[in-house]
Amino acid sequence: MENPSSGSIHPQQSPPNPNLNPKTPNNNHLIPGFNSYHPSLSRSIYSDRFIPSRSSSNFALFDLPLSSRNSNSTDDSSKAYTSLLRNALFGPDSGPVLPPVTPEKNIGLNGRNLQSSRPNRNIFRYKSETRQSLHSLSPFGFDDQLLPGVSGPSPVKAPRKVPRSPYKVLDAPALQDDFYLNLVDWSSHNVLAVGLGSCVYLWHASSSKVVKLCDLGNDDNVSSVGWAQRGTHLAVGTSNGKIQLWDASCSKRIRTMEGHRLRVGALAWSSSLLSSGSRDKSILQRDIRAQEDYVSKLSGHRSEVCGLKWSYDNRELASGGNDNRLLVWNNHSTQPMLKYCEHTAAVKAIAWSPHLHGLLASGGGTADRRIRFWNTTTNTHLSCIDTGSQVCNLVWSKNVDELVSTHGYSQNQIILWRYPTMSKIATLTGHTYRVLYLVISPDGQTIVTGAGDETLRFWNVFPSPKSQNTETEIGASSLGRTKIR
Repeated sequence: MENPSSGSIHPQQSPPNPNLNPKTPNNNHLIPGFNSYHPSLSRSIYSDRFIPSRSSSNFALFDLPLSSRNSNSTDDSSKAYTSLLRNALFGPDSGPVLPPVTPEKNIGLNGRNLQSSRPNRNIFRYKSETRQSLHSLSPFGFDDQLLPGVSGPSPVKAPRKVPRSPYKVLDAPALQDDFYLNLVDWSSHNVLAVGLGSCVYLWHASSSKVVKLCDLGNDDNVSSVGWAQRGTHLAVGTSNGKIQLWDASCSKRIRTMEGHRLRVGALAWSSSLLSSGSRDKSILQRDIRAQEDYVSKLSGHRSEVCGLKWSYDNRELASGGNDNRLLVWNNHSTQPMLKYCEHTAAVKAIAWSPHLHGLLASGGGTADRRIRFWNTTTNTHLSCIDTGSQVCNLVWSKNVDELVSTHGYSQNQIILWRYPTMSKIATLTGHTYRVLYLVISPDGQTIVTGAGDETLRFWNVFPSPKSQNTETEIGASSLGRTKIR
């Protein structure tokens, strides 16, 4: 921002003298040169007010053409300079420069009176249609340099650069290519849990250490994993319809909970309450402090439940199913309070906004391919966008109003969106199978994607809370490609 000048030029007024009258020379024939009249330096002129007189100014120094007499003698370079100077001082639409006209100097070149012309509108007036930067005020074309002592305009903020390649790749053998499973989750303690076949492995981001947590045996497989919001408790859903609760800090199983008849493909925590969605179409609410396996049963879906997410205030639970329905529940009823049936394929991708209360995003499968936004507070459908491919997962940034979607058939891409315009910030590719798994790091900067190509890929997509491009603890210690088991 430019600072206004600290001083201004004011003419020094002389005391009025009634005995002396100012006398303006008759310069009817002196206008073309502006240098033929030279008043005596010893003669003082007094007045009761200051009237600027330019009769003694040598305008020839600026080489400004005033009449047709000397215009013929001006070369092309002088004309170009004159035009640049006039445009810089008076604007691009200023007319030809005329000599100053005063009540006593309004005689034309041929002896006739000149009509008093209106002052140029560009002088001492803001004109929006001719806004120019400080660079353009110089007639010499200094596009890359500033005038001495003048601060330049604030630099335009460059768009954030999102790396198009993952900074780390983990080989994950036996990572299932099943749309209805949720086999990857990231804890608040910076530990990644991955279900591979019948086993669960823990990858510690701070040290890149891999620990095998459990093995369900030959007759069972892992169908979902979910970390508690705080602490080290991990819930493991199985294909036999059971849920095992583990303390990852000591690799000890705490309890096993039953209730479902078929596989448990979705898990969601709300403080000490654990919600589980199953292929048997039901959702069970479990209080891990209680002895009972579950405290309530939610029935509303007509097919397998494949998506579950609690809102950030832990008041609303969103569920998606293979029946193409999105349902919203609260803590006080076993019936859904909101039902959305606009999707035309399975709804697995569900994400609550951490920035706006009641803002819910959902994505449909292959036959739908759309991301929809809902306001659960007013029960309204906000917007919809066709992504062109199967929507497998959604996650909001914790730091900015952006979200990531992962896709399956047919492009297997990862898209970073800016909300609410839903303009694409970046499209990331690399997986050769459907990107079925997506989780976000505790600091909100990194995402991990998993696919049926048996790889986990780490991407830096979101800015930090202070928009600083600092290297996270994750990326600093784990570059390259390794195996998770």
